[in-house]
Amino acid sequence: MKRRNFIHRSTQAGVAVSLLGITACKQAKKEGTKEERETESGPQETPTPFFKLSLAQWSLHEMIEGGQLDPYRFAEKAKSLGFSGVEYVSQLYGKQQEAAAFSDEAMQYFVERNNEEAQKHGLQNVLIMIDEQGDLATSEESDRIAAVENHCKWVDAAAAMGCHSVRVNLNGSSEPETWIPNSVDGLRRLATYASDKNINVLVENHGGLSSNASLLVQVMREVGMDNCGTLPDFGNFCISEDDSGCLENYDRYKGVEELMPYAKAVSAKSNNFDVSGNETGINYLKMLEIVKDAGYNGFIGVEYEGSELGEEAGIIATRDLLLKVAKQIS
Repeated sequence: MKRRNFIHRSTQAGVAVSLLGITACKQAKKEGTKEERETESGPQETPTPFFKLSLAQWSLHEMIEGGQLDPYRFAEKAKSLGFSGVEYVSQLYGKQQEAAAFSDEAMQYFVERNNEEAQKHGLQNVLIMIDEQGDLATSEESDRIAAVENHCKWVDAAAAMGCHSVRVNLNGSSEPETWIPNSVDGLRRLATYASDKNINVLVENHGGLSSNASLLVQVMREVGMDNCGTLPDFGNFCISEDDSGCLENYDRYKGVEELMPYAKAVSAKSNNFDVSGNETGINYLKMLEIVKDAGYNGFIGVEYEGSELGEEAGIIATRDLLLKVAKQIS
């Protein structure tokens, strides 16, 4: 009897252990590893970046100026590199425009052809970067007014192309005491014209006093128009330079932070990369945190200007770095 009771109790214990083992196995199978759960439920979705990606045409300027790429194939190239928006550069169409001296017919062709290409490839026209159309901050009023008039045709083009902005420079004076009022006057004149076209006029920190963010913020405050803002560039903070290089730099992180409250576009400048794919001169994690903290969720334009990589490789490296960093702060 004692033996039978022992066997009975042992059998009960064995059954209990077996049941516990089965339950544990089922639980382990249910929980599994993270990789197993992802396999069972399908691939996990990649977090959507807080911004959209556009390509600045200047990233391809060597190919365009060297004749390897027709500027009117810009949209096609941008699409192949994974972008959804395009940012045009006026001076890269110089060869097409020179013979007609920027005639109405030439501008019409610029608009119609680029609209056709953007639509064909499903891209959004974001903005036009205007260069070499006169100095909006010059002290000579007649020259300043002429510069505004030269910019107006590009405002018209941007409106006809469905862009939200034009990017301008503020050149013409090197003394803050004159540069600020000159800039305010030139921008007010141009932004007043652009407001009727539903176009923003954006100033990029692009050398000279425009790279002094505190002064540019002062200009923005004095202009005081909703359609006049900034286009912070991660890399253009050299205030003065000579043949030996930059003599005075404005702190890039402080500068972007100061300009972001007025930003309607952002430029991700890049030059060189390390073996881990990080930009060697700009902390992209810090920059994107500044941009995100400002509440910005529009286009960030890739603008590669390096020499170590080819233009396409540099564009891809910049694009991938932006997406990698975006995951870290999402």
